Amino acid sequence: MGNGAREHALAWKLAQSPKAKEIYAAPGNAGTALLAQNLTINPADIEAIVKTAKDKKIDLVVVGPEAPLAAGLADRLQQEGKAVFGATKAAAEIESSKAFAKGLMQKYHIPCARSVSFSEYDRAKEYILGQKMPVVIKADGLAAGKGVIIAQTQDEAVKALDNFMKDKALGAAGERVVIEEHLEGREMSAFAFADAHTLSPIVAACDYKRVGEQDSGPNTGGMGAYSPPYFFDAALAEKVRTTIMEPAWRALAAEGRTYKSILYGGLMIGADMPRVLEFNARFGDPETQVILPRLKTDLVEIMLAVVNDRLDRMKIEWHQEACVGVVMASGGYPGKYRTGFPVTGLDNMDKDIVVFHAGTAMGPAGEVLTSGGRVLTVVATGKTVAAARQKVYDNLPRINFEASHYRRDIALLATAL
Repeated sequence: MGNGAREHALAWKLAQSPKAKEIYAAPGNAGTALLAQNLTINPADIEAIVKTAKDKKIDLVVVGPEAPLAAGLADRLQQEGKAVFGATKAAAEIESSKAFAKGLMQKYHIPCARSVSFSEYDRAKEYILGQKMPVVIKADGLAAGKGVIIAQTQDEAVKALDNFMKDKALGAAGERVVIEEHLEGREMSAFAFADAHTLSPIVAACDYKRVGEQDSGPNTGGMGAYSPPYFFDAALAEKVRTTIMEPAWRALAAEGRTYKSILYGGLMIGADMPRVLEFNARFGDPETQVILPRLKTDLVEIMLAVVNDRLDRMKIEWHQEACVGVVMASGGYPGKYRTGFPVTGLDNMDKDIVVFHAGTAMGPAGEVLTSGGRVLTVVATGKTVAAARQKVYDNLPRINFEASHYRRDIALLATAL
């Protein structure tokens, strides 16, 4: 389920399994069309998804984006006896409500930023005027990665409040806000597979959320990523697992919200300890595009183990090679942008480059056209981050579409150390 580069990467990896006899993507994109049958289903139409899964005798449904999970798609499929890799509505609230997630972390002493939630504008503004800057303003609900503002001044903070709570720029997602302290350190995304009894070892990546180089400009859904982080060693992996990921997984179970899926922790690694920025109830984008190429174990086997609560029998292995991915976006993204432009050069990539499609569609003559803000993720692996990065940036100029842009500093810091 889904139509982004994350879903293309998932389909690409699932297709490598001998167990995957046939793959459907709903609605998919021009990339998934190369290895799956695209279906014209709205991911928000739960009953249409359930009907299709039954009619086509689907054995496993894999849910990519967060919105269908928050709407209860996994629950509905389970009611019909369908195997689904995706969190239930109750478990997915760790992402769909930042206020719920904060409350859970505070209750179970999971390290995170100090925060307060508000549903009344005047009280939120009064609180901001009493805080030292910078502060972080977060929309409580799902906002496709665009509901977080780091305000350097009180004026910026109040403007963010106005945007979310008065102007309804994010709709219902911004009716409630979380205001939290600004954490310093190195950001990292941690992922672990979970079933009812077992949490897997962690795999990690770093993503780049701002549209501009040197982390300038507004937040986006993500402009690139690399894996593994240069600072992610065995000691940090153990600390993240024992102080954050496992406690959160157990906390959800204690609250009657058993978590079975991929658990994604967005973390800030400070001098003292890792702390949580947010949790997500699905694979990340663009992190998935740089994690799955490193996965040695059959992804279908892993997902079935999660569904059937036998993850303890799985040995999940990862390649030691590094992986770098850079997002190519439409002109104007993350603001207003135009679509429908031909994409050329996709057949001119080096053989070890993988291009995951996001905002693409097939034209009437079989050509690839832009159809979204983030259009492609260009990915390479290498013995080192520097080697993988060089491959990606050597190939990026070969792809062209109207007003395309991409960051030129993805993974740059990791190659300089």
